[in-house]
Amino acid sequence: MPRRGRSSSRVDRNALERDRRQNMKELFSRLGFLLPTPLSKRSSPELLDQATTHVKQLGQRVEMLKQKKQLLEGSSTDDQTTGIRDHMMGGAWSPVLTVSDLGSMLEVCVKSGSNKKFMLHQVIQVLVEEAAQVVALSYSNVGDRIFYTINAEAVSPRIGIETSRVRERLKELML
Repeated sequence: MPRRGRSSSRVDRNALERDRRQNMKELFSRLGFLLPTPLSKRSSPELLDQATTHVKQLGQRVEMLKQKKQLLEGSSTDDQTTGIRDHMMGGAWSPVLTVSDLGSMLEVCVKSGSNKKFMLHQVIQVLVEEAAQVVALSYSNVGDRIFYTINAEAVSPRIGIETSRVRERLKELML
């Protein structure tokens, strides 16, 4: 009689192990479909390595997007960008300026209140006078704020753009 009990428990263990392996196989398959670059045949360690790398990259992207959001909100400054903090003045948002040096390119972000008189053509004029050619301009309205993004490149890449001079001239416009 004891033999039959052993045999029954062995069958149960085998069935549990088979179910566990099937479940793991299904989970690895689902993980493989979630990755951006699906490979046809991957070993489990390769799949886990790729998933780990992908999650780390997503984390870095989240951090980068958080920094960009803070920059656009005017609450962050660092070595390459200078922001003028916005504040309320009689119900109108004062303009916030951010200038980023991207090598031979320059990105100017301006946040302004919709009821604040802001002269975009003056910003473009400063860029042109500083030997920068506007290659892209976009804007969006969010509530009572207007966000402008101007991308400019040096007319002569060899000479480049003097970012500090552009930044100072644009700051004077915002005051």
